[in-house]
Amino acid sequence: MTTHRKVQTAAPLTFTTYVRARGQMLLRTARSLTSNASDAEDLLQTALTKTYLAWERIEDHRALDGYVRRALVNTRTSQWRKRRVDEYAVDELPEPRALPQPDPAEQQAVRDAMWRAVLKLPARQRAMVVLRYYEDLSETSTAELLGVSVGTVKSAVSRALAKLREDVELADIGARARRDSQAMAA
Repeated sequence: MTTHRKVQTAAPLTFTTYVRARGQMLLRTARSLTSNASDAEDLLQTALTKTYLAWERIEDHRALDGYVRRALVNTRTSQWRKRRVDEYAVDELPEPRALPQPDPAEQQAVRDAMWRAVLKLPARQRAMVVLRYYEDLSETSTAELLGVSVGTVKSAVSRALAKLREDVELADIGARARRDSQAMAA
């Protein structure tokens, strides 16, 4: 006797679902192609508009990230080609101002202090902070990896960041950095 099972297929991916799931990753890609966050958002919107218009023609939705990345790069290249640069002839070039370089030892001290503060967090919060900010995983990926809901990740990370903001050692470093930058500006 043969039994027939009804095979369930996954619901088709909608444009909205795709953007919600991959938007932050795509924004990071756009940000790496532009000089500021506002331009990155504009670039991403343009690329997503092109993707939306082609949505029905895209046969393999597993390749959407590549399609959108290509749209981002192509759009940015077009913008770059269209930009107009005004150049003026001058008799003498101005001397470039030397920007103060951060002290590598001080940068390492800040990283060490941050890590010590992270180690003070409860294990669950520490794991979420490490996955989100050191490993650069999304909230969704962090939640899946730890077997918790996205809301749990959001609230635990929020509490962890609040604890880090209250850390005395980090507050001292932050105050010292503000003083140093004000002294350099003066």
